[in-house]
Amino acid sequence: MILCANPRMQYLAHKGEIDAAVMRVLNRGRYILGDEVKKFEDEFAAYIGVAFGVGVGSGTEALHLALAACGIGPGDQVITVSHTAVATVAAIEQAGAMPVLIDIEPGFFTIDPRKVASAVTPKTKAIIPVHLYGQPVDLDPILEIAGENGLKVIEDCAQATGAMYKGKRVGSYGDLACFSFYPTKNLGAIGDGGMVVTNQPELARQVGLLREYGWAERSISQIAGINSRLDEVQAAILRVKLPYLDQDNTARARIAAMYQTGLSDCDMILPKCRQGVSHAYHLYVVRAARRDELQQYLKDNGISALIHYPVPVHLQPAYRGRWAGSNKLSETERAAREVLSLPIYPELHQDDQKAVLEAVRRFV
Repeated sequence: MILCANPRMQYLAHKGEIDAAVMRVLNRGRYILGDEVKKFEDEFAAYIGVAFGVGVGSGTEALHLALAACGIGPGDQVITVSHTAVATVAAIEQAGAMPVLIDIEPGFFTIDPRKVASAVTPKTKAIIPVHLYGQPVDLDPILEIAGENGLKVIEDCAQATGAMYKGKRVGSYGDLACFSFYPTKNLGAIGDGGMVVTNQPELARQVGLLREYGWAERSISQIAGINSRLDEVQAAILRVKLPYLDQDNTARARIAAMYQTGLSDCDMILPKCRQGVSHAYHLYVVRAARRDELQQYLKDNGISALIHYPVPVHLQPAYRGRWAGSNKLSETERAAREVLSLPIYPELHQDDQKAVLEAVRRFV
């Protein structure tokens, strides 16, 4: 089976270095918030182009703690999209705030800036633009709306580590930005992990307190916090992988270009790259009218193609009917009926790339 993503192959690509890094942690005996986490926080922040990084337990918790650090909670509203991983919306609710879900741009799958201004109310405190599939959001109008209304911008970069917007990495534009190191991500751990980055020292300090019970010194809580820590083993693994991230993203872009050329005459909508950005190609997502049939055909031919995401958040059983305006997300609902993610990861063999391409062409 040709997998849609294959984190094991990335482990094998760097096995010697990863095994040595894990053994270094095991032999050192410091397993929580030690040197590996601190060094990775500094190295990752420098990579993104910001001053501070705070390692946390997951991408979801990164969003939750970023919101909490901004003082956002019950009675507040946060604007984001429904075409995203449920984690984005779950984090807003964990903070006690109300998600306000708006539609996406039809060509790029990301938040439609034209819909943001009309969604702002006196209760709005933040916007979470989601850089989905590796495609950067059009941030300039989002930042302008936020500035005019005194709103925080918290970038959800879970699927776009390494992507660029107008010459700077995503994650360097908002008040804070949140990353996931889930194993399938462009920079993936071997387990859960996340990071909050920022240029604002007070926000970094707040996230650092919140991730460990509000401790400024051990066992003394200065504020009410939770337990959400990036562990030393995962940090050590991520430190091994970080120097390879740009070349891995280049490999993803090569695979995407091959698909783009080979499918250009097929009856489906291929992904577009926004002008002035560098797409991270976490996923290569096509739109097909006969999506479900295509997915089954690929499965029958030994190819795993996945749907990101089959049901928008506002239509899922846990959330259906809870938010005003969620009945106006026509582009979101259309995308959910049509999107299909083809296999893409840096170690995907050329023969497997060709097999995917040929199978899609046969079906179409």
